[in-house]
Amino acid sequence: MSSRTLDACLLTLALSLAACTRPPADATDVAPHAAADDAVDPALDAPAEDVPPATAPGAAAALAPLAADFSGFGPVPFGADAEALRLAWGGPLQGDPDAQDPAACHYLFPQPRPEHGYGTAFMVEGGRFVRVDVDDASAVAPGGGRIGMPASGIAGLYPGRIEERPHKYVDGAKYLRVIRDGSEAVLLFETDAAGQVQEWRIGLPPQVDYVEGCS
Repeated sequence: MSSRTLDACLLTLALSLAACTRPPADATDVAPHAAADDAVDPALDAPAEDVPPATAPGAAAALAPLAADFSGFGPVPFGADAEALRLAWGGPLQGDPDAQDPAACHYLFPQPRPEHGYGTAFMVEGGRFVRVDVDDASAVAPGGGRIGMPASGIAGLYPGRIEERPHKYVDGAKYLRVIRDGSEAVLLFETDAAGQVQEWRIGLPPQVDYVEGCS
């Protein structure tokens, strides 16, 4: 074998060995991409929308804000049956009709009851939801009225819509009846002799005007 032929063979062998030990041409590109795919972008890992917290059965009463208005309470309109009110409330409501007279007036009270007063109470008569009574100072009536406000403040919130009636038992106290066009319901604030709101209720006549509730 000539020296030129030997040199050519050695050169070919060297190139072959170099090709075997060199990393693939795209190895440096593939590895970083693979690592990026494995990593989780925190922004993408977060849900696109707020996820509401899990709600245990019967917790709706604790979570739902007081939502009485001229149509009813939350999704339950005045005139609906008592069972609809129980289902919508979602929590325990204490109170049952008179076994001797199921159509008689009675109240349903959310549990647990507050230490003082009753908080919120739902009047049912003739098997129908007809009124909401409130003595919770933190609750706001439709239109902004609330317990502790003076009668003048109530007049400012409902101008031209208030009918004053004297209190049945307290001299100088008033019933402030607020009406709204297009609604049968009446919002009624009860004041003391000094003109300060002590409680309020909303519902259908004649039940909204029952002075002693169901008594």
